[in-house]
Amino acid sequence: MSRIVIVSNRTPAKGPAAGGLAVALKKVLAERQGFWFGWSGKLTDSPSPTAQIQDVDGLSVAQIDLTRDDHQAYYSGFANSILWPSFHLRLDLTTIESHWYEGYRRVNAQFAAALAKLLRPDDIIWVHDYHLIPLATELRRLGVRNRIGFYLHIPFPTPDALYAIPHHTDLMRDLSHYDLVGMQAKRDIAAFMEFAEHQAPPTFASSANHHVDFSRTEIVAFPIGSDPDAFASLSVSPAAQKMITRMRRSLGDQQLILGVDRLDYSKGLPQRVEAYEKFLAHNASFRRGVHFLQVAPPSRDTIKEYQATSETLDAVCGRVMGKFAEPDWQPLTYVKRAYGQPSLAGLYRLARVGLITPLRDGMNLVAHEYIGSQNPEDPGVLILSRFAGAAEIFPAALQVNPFDTDESAEAIRVALEMGLEERRARYEALMAAARKHNVGDWAEEFLAHLSRKPGDSAPQHDHIYLNSVA
Repeated sequence: MSRIVIVSNRTPAKGPAAGGLAVALKKVLAERQGFWFGWSGKLTDSPSPTAQIQDVDGLSVAQIDLTRDDHQAYYSGFANSILWPSFHLRLDLTTIESHWYEGYRRVNAQFAAALAKLLRPDDIIWVHDYHLIPLATELRRLGVRNRIGFYLHIPFPTPDALYAIPHHTDLMRDLSHYDLVGMQAKRDIAAFMEFAEHQAPPTFASSANHHVDFSRTEIVAFPIGSDPDAFASLSVSPAAQKMITRMRRSLGDQQLILGVDRLDYSKGLPQRVEAYEKFLAHNASFRRGVHFLQVAPPSRDTIKEYQATSETLDAVCGRVMGKFAEPDWQPLTYVKRAYGQPSLAGLYRLARVGLITPLRDGMNLVAHEYIGSQNPEDPGVLILSRFAGAAEIFPAALQVNPFDTDESAEAIRVALEMGLEERRARYEALMAAARKHNVGDWAEEFLAHLSRKPGDSAPQHDHIYLNSVA
């Protein structure tokens, strides 16, 4: 059986995996053999010409070091100050520096050069996320003819947003060098098809665009999930019950409204708190009977746009506290730290409302985790942004427009007043969908497509895909 080579920006660290994705990919390597390749997390004076291989909890992990300047241009610069905001349709938050693209290509070439030395002819290579879009191009230049797949964990941009990205045609041509490109949702496939069918118009900077040929690349929607049954077990574990006991002691008879997100401008956190503020303003009878907990550990806090989001959220939370708090009741708690999965599972299970309202998201695994953690006999209600990829597979959630804070406020009221029978019916539909799209099956489906030899019949797959776009 062919080895599986997983490539990502960072490699796994020692200790328990932090999320379902890491668990699933570690399981793939344990069952199929292979290794995980990526950046070590170390910054050095000179780039690594070869990878250092080590054992990490029984897995073979190959790592390279990056220089500080290259990492700044590749990661903080092009990947997270241009690609991330553009793919999330926040062109107003992009910062463009021409040398960042050079560093982005240079790091991808460094990855390819070190990885190529480790490959066998029949290895199957699975590349993850927007940091490494050019990797297949760089590997092909070195003569690598292996099957290479790419999975985009964030949304694919609309054509107008794509055209705003420097060197976007080069990036799309990079994607055409993969055998398989996987995306989260049907909307991402539709956006990709729109570009592929029409291509980019000429511009001042590139007057002679050459058509990008996708005829040898399969584009498939693979909605990623979590492990809902694992979260169901976690939610009744001793650690989860400890968290539930602590929270019940603090809440008393109040019903918990819960948000869990990285502190990222794509998550719509200020808008979410504003929606809760409107809910309290319009529904005085619920005051003292509810409490909103937002867990938001810092993310990329060296980037100024993330610092601005943090400051805005601080101000909005402070305003709500000043407006509604009483000496013996506070309307919300805002926590800037991360919690382990067992503690989160306890919070999910206790929460009467899961308030998950990103402005735009590839999937949103918190929605999956919240569903998996519910008590089937007395489940909570999921309020979900219709702009999360998860909205396509969770129609039984209360779906809202996160930009419309009045609509979100009304959804909170509806969720809190919803009867047990309807809550159970919605939960059962949501749990069935979460089980169908679990992370283990996601990995197996992707690899089944990627492992297929040219000419083989396509594996059974119930999501939109196209075999050629030209």
